[in-house]
Amino acid sequence: MTDANRDRLKATFDQAAELYDRVRPHYPDRLFDDLMTLTSLEADASILEIGCGTGRATLPLAQRGFRITCVELGENLAAVARRNLAPYPEVNVTTSPFETWDPGGRTFDLVLAATCWDWIDPEVRCRKAADVLKPGGRLAIFGCGHAFPRDADRFFFDIQDVYREIGEEHPAEAWPPPLPEDVPDMREELEASSLFTDFQSRRYVWELMYTAEEYIDLMNTFSGHIAMEPDKREYLYRNVREQINARPDPRLRRHWLAILNVARKVAA
Repeated sequence: MTDANRDRLKATFDQAAELYDRVRPHYPDRLFDDLMTLTSLEADASILEIGCGTGRATLPLAQRGFRITCVELGENLAAVARRNLAPYPEVNVTTSPFETWDPGGRTFDLVLAATCWDWIDPEVRCRKAADVLKPGGRLAIFGCGHAFPRDADRFFFDIQDVYREIGEEHPAEAWPPPLPEDVPDMREELEASSLFTDFQSRRYVWELMYTAEEYIDLMNTFSGHIAMEPDKREYLYRNVREQINARPDPRLRRHWLAILNVARKVAA
């Protein structure tokens, strides 16, 4: 992805902040249990969360009592996050791009990036994350993406014909997608930076059911669909409705994959 395309698409999420908060899936509880185990965070630990969105990953950590500073690019997303996190006075949400955010000399026990790492400038993200970590601090990265296990719903393969019709098909090298166990983790990038060590990862796959309208709501939170030309989007959504509603059970089954990546800052 080019820098210009990344910057254009990452700004689209802010247009759908309320919908994003309503329809995006929650991360598995087990992920946060594993995060606590892998990072050995103390009760008084301080956390910096990059790109908190509406607070999907923030809330389970706030409920555990941690002090959290959130840096969120989108004004609307940050506003929803502040509303969701209002009961937790130890959580603060700042609106800023992470790349240019000034920590004011503060350092943190954990830097967390949930479903946002790919949107941060790759020339900046590892170095700045390391810079704001305390000695021995941990970096945790996880996302929430589409998973394609062997029993994936055939809808997602059949609908590719429509994407091809409108010129929005996946690149040849990205389709068909890999099995969840074959999706790469973050080890290569973090170790190549020479800034992190003791890499560990965990994987989580789960499934959710969607009616046609529920799935279209979800699609309206994806950057590519938000940025799509209106005529193309309307044609795509019409076909999505037709294909799902023609089923005996008019729902589809979508699998989700989260990969938790944890590494420790290399000693100076």
